Amino acid sequence: MGIFDSPQNIQNSLLEWFRTNGRYWIPWKLKKDGSIPHSGESISPYQIWIAEVMLQQTQLQVVVPYWEKWMKIYPSLSHLAESDLESVLLIWQGLGYYSRAHRIHQSSKVLIDCVGKNMCNNPNSWPIEIDQWISLPGIGRSTAGSIVSSAFDLPTPILDGNVKRILSRLIAIERTSIKDDQRLWELSSLLVSTLSPRDFNQALMDLGALICTPKKPHCSSCPLKNFCVAHTKYDPHDFPKKAMNKIKPLIEIGIGLVFNENGKLLIDQRLENSSMGGMWEFPGGKKISEEFIEDTIKRELKEELGIVVKVGAKLLSFKHAYTHKELFFTVHICEWISGDPRPLASQKLRWVAPEKLCDFPFPAANTKIISELHKHLCIGNKKL
Repeated sequence: MGIFDSPQNIQNSLLEWFRTNGRYWIPWKLKKDGSIPHSGESISPYQIWIAEVMLQQTQLQVVVPYWEKWMKIYPSLSHLAESDLESVLLIWQGLGYYSRAHRIHQSSKVLIDCVGKNMCNNPNSWPIEIDQWISLPGIGRSTAGSIVSSAFDLPTPILDGNVKRILSRLIAIERTSIKDDQRLWELSSLLVSTLSPRDFNQALMDLGALICTPKKPHCSSCPLKNFCVAHTKYDPHDFPKKAMNKIKPLIEIGIGLVFNENGKLLIDQRLENSSMGGMWEFPGGKKISEEFIEDTIKRELKEELGIVVKVGAKLLSFKHAYTHKELFFTVHICEWISGDPRPLASQKLRWVAPEKLCDFPFPAANTKIISELHKHLCIGNKKL
């Protein structure tokens, strides 16, 4: 039986599987008292919105503790809207893709005007239309659909990575073009249950996470195997086709840990409109070809801060991978020789005691430096 012939049979098969195997424990899909919402019952869009943005580029098991910490500090939209960006970035630290935190912070200002400060705990005061959610920074069609179906139990289609993989296998398409994506959206719209849309969309995501996995899918346990063209005619592992991995460029970075006479470290804050804007970091920059890394540090600190330093002992070197590139950091302890530090390539500078560095949001690579620095100061038992 084809998938287009009987969408209701597919809905029933998937929902029956979900009743026994679904991930009902996901905290942002529950009511405040921890119970499962009834069919047609609305729950807080706030907690779902935050989780959905965190889940962009990040796995569920990583997101849960960050989400729980977030909800303790910002339990409502009004708390978030009244916060400053640096505080938001500090909580986000370690999740990566920091533009998501920027967009959440921007969106909170828009949403509080729409929802109302005194009504933000009432689900019925929140936007319910997909277009209203898509208009917010960082919210695409699938994220908006997941928020609306999860919060309001409405039949809005979704097409995240898990769902794309399931649907691509169901109809055996390679999903190599915009036209294929449009076809998958149409299929998601056709399949979404009008009776239990919240459970159906969650069931799709759970099936992709637990059964219809990227590698070695568990087809024998899949409730949709009889509808799946990739299973009945081909090898499901071949769908969707994988793009060839591109070789990531390796960029060498020199970092200078500049201390003053009081033992404080110089840190700078990245420009708001730059990558990881608003985060703090140790000064430094890219190595020029054939340049010694010590010379890189001297040059970068002169260009970025207007200071002259003497490059001392190396603290550590390490590789840090990003999605499209790899950075190789070499970190040296530096002595400040001359010049008044100025934020020539950043928005703000600060002298900070080493034990206070944890009060500032740093990118993950910088947290490795902080950890090694604390070990060094403790083991050396001396003031640098």
